[in-house]
Amino acid sequence: MTDALKRLSDEGVAIWLDDLSRKRITSGNLAELIDQSHVVGVTTNPSIFQKAISGGDGYEAQLADLAARKVTVDEAIRMITTADVRDAADILRPVFDRTDGQDGRVSIEVDPRLAHDTVATVAEAKQLAWLVDRPNTLIKIPATKAGLPAIAEVIGKGISVNVTLIFSLERYRAVMDAYLTGLEKAKAAGLDLNLIHSVASFFVSRVDSEIDKRLDALGTEEAKALRGKAALANARLAYQAYEEVFSSDRWAALEKAGANKQRALWASTGVKDPAYKDTLYVDDLVAPNTVNTMPEATLEATADHGRITGDTVRGTYEQAKAELDAIAKVGISYDEVVQLLEDEGVDKFEQSWNDLLKSTEAELKRLAPEA
Repeated sequence: MTDALKRLSDEGVAIWLDDLSRKRITSGNLAELIDQSHVVGVTTNPSIFQKAISGGDGYEAQLADLAARKVTVDEAIRMITTADVRDAADILRPVFDRTDGQDGRVSIEVDPRLAHDTVATVAEAKQLAWLVDRPNTLIKIPATKAGLPAIAEVIGKGISVNVTLIFSLERYRAVMDAYLTGLEKAKAAGLDLNLIHSVASFFVSRVDSEIDKRLDALGTEEAKALRGKAALANARLAYQAYEEVFSSDRWAALEKAGANKQRALWASTGVKDPAYKDTLYVDDLVAPNTVNTMPEATLEATADHGRITGDTVRGTYEQAKAELDAIAKVGISYDEVVQLLEDEGVDKFEQSWNDLLKSTEAELKRLAPEA
């Protein structure tokens, strides 16, 4: 079942699971995926936690204790989510040790309501790192304009970061610049750069969803022929940018001081259009020193019928640029699409967080001891 997953790992793609719940931890399912499906990391986001905690399985005892202590709903959510991340980090610790800190990572996101507040994002990242208190945690910070200086500041304090919600090539370059700036701050502060890790989560499927919708609205044969091209082209050109930045003189100086490359992480790799093969964003984004974080359905599909045929990224840059140019030529604005996707991404996570606040507050009230 896992030959394709093994081939993917052998090609230098770290397989991370884009999901976490207490049931997955306590049932032994996460440990099983690590053991049998080559999973070497876990990512979470507000939507994942909202689904897990609202589902309720395994959370009632902790919620009852929190209700008895009369904690605020915000504090309750942080206690619950950091407990799950801490437990998952412990399960992944052997992978972390074996890979010298590169994998065995669990990500937890700053409160999405802080996405446009640099100072609050830095403060929240420090608090989360302290609360989880595991060396194999990544703090997720969105790649908003306010997020960029926060990334540099947090990396500069020696905290490892997963930069999330990256859609545009320009913003991705700014993220890599923020990472290098953070490493330079950490170096100046005398920190051990070898202990600092980062991934940059470049979102994939949502690009096709939005651009395909616009191509369909145009309705021409020329437009139809471009369906399903944008997301892969965008991600492949992101890897080209990664290769450029991490072969620069600026990077060489940091690498000499012990720094780790910030890996590109392919996020949102579940295929949303049934017209496309369900392993599209796995099979066609194979490149060394990358991460693919998959929902479980995509992980299972890849194990069952993924076609891993070696590197499917390097050598495609000219074609990728031509495809994005062709999309622009039919009148679709790349800049408009990627900004819309970033705005929607932040809004979606904020809505999930608000839904989680409401459902958790209702549970705390239900479980509160009678006066």
